[in-house]
Amino acid sequence: MSALIGLDIGTTGARALAVNAAGVVLADVSVPFPLLMPFPDWAEQHPEDWWRAAQEALRRIAAAVREAGGEEIIGIGLTGQMHGAVFLDAHDAVIRPALLWNDQRTEAQCREITERVGAARLLAVAGNPALTGFQAPKILWLREAEPENYARVASVLLPKDYIRLLLTGERATDASDASGTLLLDVRARDWSPEILAALDIPREWLPHVYEGPEIAGRLLSSVAEALGLRSGIPVAAGGGDNAAAAIGTGVITEGIVSASVGTSGVVFAHTDTFTPDPSGRVHAFCHAVPGAYHLMAVTLSAGGSLRWWRDTLDSDADYDALAAAAGATPAGAEGLVFLPYLTGERTPHLDPSARGAFVGLTARHTQAHLTRAVMEGVVFSLRAGLEIMRELGVPVGEVRATGGGARNSLWRQLQADIFAIPVHRTVAEEGPAFGAALLGGVAAGVYRDVAEACNTVRLHSDVDAPDPARSRIYDDTYAVYQSLYPAMREAMHRLSALATTVET
Repeated sequence: MSALIGLDIGTTGARALAVNAAGVVLADVSVPFPLLMPFPDWAEQHPEDWWRAAQEALRRIAAAVREAGGEEIIGIGLTGQMHGAVFLDAHDAVIRPALLWNDQRTEAQCREITERVGAARLLAVAGNPALTGFQAPKILWLREAEPENYARVASVLLPKDYIRLLLTGERATDASDASGTLLLDVRARDWSPEILAALDIPREWLPHVYEGPEIAGRLLSSVAEALGLRSGIPVAAGGGDNAAAAIGTGVITEGIVSASVGTSGVVFAHTDTFTPDPSGRVHAFCHAVPGAYHLMAVTLSAGGSLRWWRDTLDSDADYDALAAAAGATPAGAEGLVFLPYLTGERTPHLDPSARGAFVGLTARHTQAHLTRAVMEGVVFSLRAGLEIMRELGVPVGEVRATGGGARNSLWRQLQADIFAIPVHRTVAEEGPAFGAALLGGVAAGVYRDVAEACNTVRLHSDVDAPDPARSRIYDDTYAVYQSLYPAMREAMHRLSALATTVET
């Protein structure tokens, strides 16, 4: 039987997942790499670290598949963190560390983009306002802050597409990931001549745009030999991590919404037509399904908030133990609310200077209360995105949990109770890598199309149903949560400015 690989270049590591044509997971390998935060609001990584981790993950997954039964690996799909900027010179050497999706240094460049293109035109063409996480302002930042590096630029790639270049020798991307650059004409599903001209960004710097399941390169013989794979394996264009996760969870029709708790948090809704939010509070992107679109609400620090809290307490502390203690405390954490704006926030505030906070602390509150408040605050943020989608007329009949949070019962139950909607989960819990593998299967001819590939997505029989009493508590607590950002915004901005003041 044939096997397919999905490779996910995430924020904390590379993950390779192998499945057979029936969608059964054969092997799963993760290799970590570091995150760099050299200054407040900066987030960077070395693309060379991605490549080292990707090679190790692919070597190990290929060996695991051979040992498991000798299936032939015939297709690869790529996914990864969106929005990052990898700057390469004419020899494909990395010029500087990549700027990541949660990097907030480009607020001035976002204002410049809005002035050059126009706020209304950005929404009409790119589907989104200029936000600090996107790739376009990163290019302008390099031009203004590091002109000597900018002068060396010959191409700019997204994270997963840098790995594609090294695997296949091809400069390519897919429509869903390209949507997060702010340089794509989302309706045309190709680079926007209007935006590129307004920003003085050369078209030749950017890769060719494919649909997610299309072949966008084949594995080089030299690379294949080093990895223990067959030369010439087709590599699908793939998708940004959230679009690929939607494939992996079967969110390819209207009415089904996915909620992901990874480093970031995402609420993702498939749409058949391009329907951007007039206020830009949620993203409107291309889907990895050819011709389709999606709306996406983003919490920048979801699982990242829990990781920060864990590391603050004890970097060796066990997440399950923290969650178990939090689960023993009452819903609403006895009047304690957490704002998860540790790296600024996108949905719904679009504010890189938003800051996190515990509000309502008393002497009665314990570590378990604070842990529960962190987790509840993250899900409140996701609910804010879900409610915006409802305002836009998006049907929400079912929520499917994905990301690392889908494996934890408290994360799932909090979503059910706070959303007041039953939460389902898929058997294959790593949505992005699983979805990338399915896209690789379409590219390899295993499936006719994405819909047939998604027939392999299986759900667990158990469903996390909302508890009406807890949902009522959360409705009241959510109302308080919603009131806090407007009340604290000015103080947050003043503190953000103080944090970046250099002492002389």
